[in-house]
Amino acid sequence: MKKLEGKVALITGAAVGIGEGIASVYANYGAKLIMLDLSPDVEDTAEKIRQEYVTEIITAVVDVANKAQVIEAVQKGIEAFGEINIVCANAGVCRLAPFEEFPDEIRDFHIDVNIKGVWNTCQAVIPYLLKQGKGSIVIASSVTGDIVADAGEAAYAMSKAALVGLTKCLAIEYADRNIRVNCSQLGYARTPMVEKMANETCPDDPESVIDGIAVGVPMKRLAKPSEVGELFAFLGSDESSYITGSQFVIDGGATLPETMTMGTN
Repeated sequence: MKKLEGKVALITGAAVGIGEGIASVYANYGAKLIMLDLSPDVEDTAEKIRQEYVTEIITAVVDVANKAQVIEAVQKGIEAFGEINIVCANAGVCRLAPFEEFPDEIRDFHIDVNIKGVWNTCQAVIPYLLKQGKGSIVIASSVTGDIVADAGEAAYAMSKAALVGLTKCLAIEYADRNIRVNCSQLGYARTPMVEKMANETCPDDPESVIDGIAVGVPMKRLAKPSEVGELFAFLGSDESSYITGSQFVIDGGATLPETMTMGTN
């Protein structure tokens, strides 16, 4: 039996990048999926996954910052599958700007999607998890903000660090009711969002930015979305049944070196 067989997973930001990677891994392990994204392309992604893994999937075009839309999508998932066992709160955004010039509307965009979006997702699903008596929530935080940061990422760092606090609070609040809450702390993966950030950093040669990131990673590469999906699958599955309130760094060792030049290597 596959480790997610019989499970229903709701995944936000599921159309591309990490969300697509999570959805593919979950489908491979036998889960039924509720895939949400702001982009209508989420249905194209779902169809590709259906063809490859022959699993049941429903989709919805949802702005996670809009609580009513999230609630409606969750209800649609419950009507389709009867339950939701795992929540992957993955949807997120990142825009770069010097702090002294950072527009308030872009700051609020990060708060709305990265913080309120996760809040809305959890608040919409937890009542169903309580009725079922069990569930697992995996929140996509980041090494950025809680551990490290780059210039221009003030809004992103602030919003992702907030999710660590939310993870811990929800974990302790629901531990005795069999709802586990953990978060991933990703470094850099090769995703459309990272490629967009690279283009914002160096429009003339964005690939040099990607190469520069890899140089600073001890494993000398960025993560694949499927590798992040494997972490989400572990945290969503019963294999992690005694883990809650924890942060899992997945960064190829990028936050380990004190310097990039000192040492015997």
